[in-house]
Amino acid sequence: MDYSNKIAQQVAAVPRSGIRDFFELVQGRDDVISLGVGEPDFQTPWNIREAAIYSLEKGHTSYTSNLGLLHLRKLISGYVNDFFKVDYKAESEVLVTVGVSEAIDLALRALLNPGDEVIYHEPCYVSYCPSIAMAYGEAVSVPTFKKDGFSLKADALEKVITSKSRVLMLNFPTNPTGAIISNDDLQEIAELCVKHDLMVISDEIYSELRYDDPNHTSIASLAGMQERTILLHGFSKAFAMTGFRLGYACAPQPIIEAMMKIHQYSMLCAPITSQAAAIEALLNGATSVLEMKKSYHRRRDFMVKRLNEMGLDCHNPGGAFYVFPEISKFGLTSQEFAMRLLEFTNVAAVPGNAFGECGEGFLRCCYATSMEEIVIAMDRMERFVSSLESPV
Repeated sequence: MDYSNKIAQQVAAVPRSGIRDFFELVQGRDDVISLGVGEPDFQTPWNIREAAIYSLEKGHTSYTSNLGLLHLRKLISGYVNDFFKVDYKAESEVLVTVGVSEAIDLALRALLNPGDEVIYHEPCYVSYCPSIAMAYGEAVSVPTFKKDGFSLKADALEKVITSKSRVLMLNFPTNPTGAIISNDDLQEIAELCVKHDLMVISDEIYSELRYDDPNHTSIASLAGMQERTILLHGFSKAFAMTGFRLGYACAPQPIIEAMMKIHQYSMLCAPITSQAAAIEALLNGATSVLEMKKSYHRRRDFMVKRLNEMGLDCHNPGGAFYVFPEISKFGLTSQEFAMRLLEFTNVAAVPGNAFGECGEGFLRCCYATSMEEIVIAMDRMERFVSSLESPV
């Protein structure tokens, strides 16, 4: 059977993830050091795992409210108030989701009519553009640049706003660049959102993982922005709970109600075992988060220093656990550089163009792996760079 006319057009047009495609090539290779997939190398802290085990032993295996366990939502509300300085009602303004990925999908589908434009900054996480397309929106990218630390600038944003613009998607700290945004830039962007009546979907999953300046500001906390912002966060990165697949959305009640309708008929609820683990994470996980963050900080400093010393110009990222060195001077595309690096050194990193056109000429290296492997990977990469022909 010819299935070409059986698949929905908006799905057929979506490309496969550049990250996953690249790492399928890694499978089966021996002695590969992966600087690729953005997943903490730490195991979930034992007390959090134990809470999940205990919930199963107690027979807590039922559905929960579509919104999530009220106890968890109250803890999320308190955490968001303390950390992000934004107050949400646990009963009606917090939705527990299956990871932030589901929350992004729900937010887009709740807000968009076909043809509405969604603005996002590149380089960006690989799912943003496809998620917009699958919600029948039109994706509009704004490039960011190394000279600005890959931060989004208000003047660049304003240039792409049209009468069809409906949503701005933000992600700071950013995957793949580790970029953070200054309060001044964020304030200017907030003013534009009010001026042009834009809703904001703010993915702040890496917000605890900031280094030189640990003070994170959410756009939702700025004047006039809580009413027009969907704040997305979760447990995967800072708490090393990727496999638990648990995130949450905080927003005004009518928005949460709209998102909950979609969640109700598609996912029903997040797994109760994961919710039990998240309760323990919020009650007693802070020390583990700080310990992991200290380790990431040391790894970042080491990797940035080594990359710059070997001739790969690399800005110092303010957050997340990625560095984004520039490789364009060697006359290779990011895909060619990554493939040769893998072939000759067994070091896997992601080509920058997987994160949008303006990621071309860069390489994403993730330092959420052990320091011992990072040292070996940097030694191998240095030998590889030394072997390349003279820069063009």
